[in-house]
Amino acid sequence: MSLPKKPAVERVLLVAVACSNRGRWDTVDSLEELAALAETAGGEVVEKILQIREKPDSRSFVGRGKLAYLKAICSQLAIDLVIFDNPLTPTQLRFITEELKRRTIDRTALILDIFALHARSAEAKTQVELAQLDYQYSKLVGWGSQMSRLGGRSGALGGRAVGIGTRGPGETKLEVDRRRIKDRIARLKKELVHIERERATQRKRRKRLLTVTMAGYTNAGKSTLLNSLSSDHTFVSSKLFATLDSATRSVDLEDNIPILLTDTVGFIKSLPTQLVASFRATLQEIAQADVVLHVADASDRHLAEKVEVVERHLAELGADKIPGVLVLNKSDLLFDETVKGKHARRYEGAIFVSALHSRGLDELKSRIRELAAEIFIDLEVTIPHLYPEWEHRFHQAGDVLERVENPESVTLKVRGYSALLLGLKKKFKNLLENADS
Repeated sequence: MSLPKKPAVERVLLVAVACSNRGRWDTVDSLEELAALAETAGGEVVEKILQIREKPDSRSFVGRGKLAYLKAICSQLAIDLVIFDNPLTPTQLRFITEELKRRTIDRTALILDIFALHARSAEAKTQVELAQLDYQYSKLVGWGSQMSRLGGRSGALGGRAVGIGTRGPGETKLEVDRRRIKDRIARLKKELVHIERERATQRKRRKRLLTVTMAGYTNAGKSTLLNSLSSDHTFVSSKLFATLDSATRSVDLEDNIPILLTDTVGFIKSLPTQLVASFRATLQEIAQADVVLHVADASDRHLAEKVEVVERHLAELGADKIPGVLVLNKSDLLFDETVKGKHARRYEGAIFVSALHSRGLDELKSRIRELAAEIFIDLEVTIPHLYPEWEHRFHQAGDVLERVENPESVTLKVRGYSALLLGLKKKFKNLLENADS
C-alpha cells in the first residue's frame, strides 16, 4: 500500500517597504517576524525583499520598476505566494496579483490564516471566522471578477483550502457577495454574545477565588508556565499563536489556598483589529483578572519592543490598572549575567523564571501573594471538641498556620480568602448561638 503524498510546501517571497533609511532596521526585524509567521503557516520562505520608499504607490505599492523586479524573482525562484509585510488596499492587492500572476496576501491575512489553522474549539473557530469575514468584507471593493483569485476556501461558506491565506471561511467564488457575508457576520456576532454571557457567568462562579491571568507576546512561554505551575499538560508548541483558547487551571498558592490561573491568546505587533474585536470574550479574561502576569521572553533580543507592544494592548483592554508583574521567562537562556543585570535594572521588580526548568516559581507565587494581599486574611477561631467536623472545614478553607490544643477546644490560626473564611466563621458563630439558645 502506497503512503499518501505530503502536500507540497508553498514557496514564499516576502516583501516589506520602509519609508526611510532610518526605519529600515525596524523593518528588517518585522520581516524576520513575518518569516516566522509564514513558516508557522507551513510555507518555505525562499527570498525576502526590502525596499526603501518614502511613499507607497497608490496602485502597485512598490512602484512599476520594483514590481517588474518582483515578477522576475517570482519566475526565477518558482514562487507560489507573495506576502507583503505592509497592509495593502483592495486596489493594490488586485493590481499586484494580476501583475505578478501569483497569489498575494498581506501580513493581516497571514495572521488570520494562522489563527484559522490553530483554532481547535468551536469558540475559537467562531471568533476566527468572524475576524476573517470582517477582513474579507473590507477587501471586496475593487475585486470584481477577481473574487475567485484564491480558488476554493474551507469553512462555513464551503469550498476547499488550497494554501496559506486560504484557510478559514474566506471567499468561495464570485457569488459570495456582501449580503451573504453580512448575514453570516450577524449570525456569528450573536453566537459571540452568547459566548460572552457564558464567560461572564463562569467568572461570577470563580470570583470567590483569586484569578490570575497571563498575557504576553506570542511564543513567550505562557503555556509552559501554566504547565509548570499547575503540573498539568496543556498543549505547548514553539509555533506562533499555538494557543487560541484560554485555559484555566487551579494552582496552589499555599496549602489549601488555590488560585485560578488562566493562559490567553498571545499578542503580536500589528495584531489585526478584526481579531481583537472577535476575541473580545477571550481577552476579557485579562481585563477581569485580580492579577495580571505579563510573561515575556527574557532571551529575545527584541524584548523591549515586545514588552511595549503587550503593554499597549493591555492599556487598550483597560488592564493596565490591574496589579501585575513582569515575568521574564526563559531566563535559563541568559548565559550573560551582564544582560540579566541590564534587564533587572530596566524592569525593576520583574521576576526571572524558567518555566521549562521550574525555576523562580516560588518567588513568583510570593509576588502574587503580595499583589493580592488585601484579598487574604489571617483569622483565629476556637472550635469546641463537640464540633470536629468544623475543624475539618476550616482546614479545607485555608492554610492552617497554627493549631493550639485546649482542654475543651482547639484554636486555629488560618490564612485564606477573606470572603471565604469570614463567611465560614459567621456560619459557625450562628451554629454556636443557636446551640446555646
